[in-house]
Amino acid sequence: MSPHHVFVALLHHPAYDKNRQIVTTSITNFDIHDISRTCRTYGVEKFFIVHPMESQRFFAQRIIKHWQEGFGSTYNTTRREALSIIEVTPDLKEMLDRIKYRYGTNPLTVATSARKTSKDISFTSLKNDIHSEKASYLLLLGTGWGLPDELIAGCDYLLEPVQANSDFNHLSVRAAAAIMLDRLLGSR
Repeated sequence: MSPHHVFVALLHHPAYDKNRQIVTTSITNFDIHDISRTCRTYGVEKFFIVHPMESQRFFAQRIIKHWQEGFGSTYNTTRREALSIIEVTPDLKEMLDRIKYRYGTNPLTVATSARKTSKDISFTSLKNDIHSEKASYLLLLGTGWGLPDELIAGCDYLLEPVQANSDFNHLSVRAAAAIMLDRLLGSR
């Protein structure tokens, strides 16, 4: 890996619902486990779970603690290692402040979406940038029906959607994260 840092954030607010209304989505156990394992596999520095509700952050932290300190820490050491890269934050601003404080710089933000636009950066271009620049990158993953347009507009990049040769495009965020990280950080 080059001398940069790559971060991933799973945003639960703001998110669109199917009617394009701004909502807050719930944290799922599967997302915690599966995305952290993928992030750790591909050398992601930190995986942030961003949720404004204290009860939801407590839920995530309780799961993480079980695998870090509880019975789970000795039962499955690889799970312990994967979950060690997770941080739970209440909002995007605090997460960015933590990154800047620890690493001395703001990462370039990369929004993701299943909707194709004319402003998309290709996986190939972003992969080349990640591996050639000495910058840090933050990949923002949306929940629900995706990241709001205003949030995407404020990002440095919008990554092209994961596309298949079919007329259906509704991957889980876990599956999309794995595909994206493989395309961006994989050894091909």
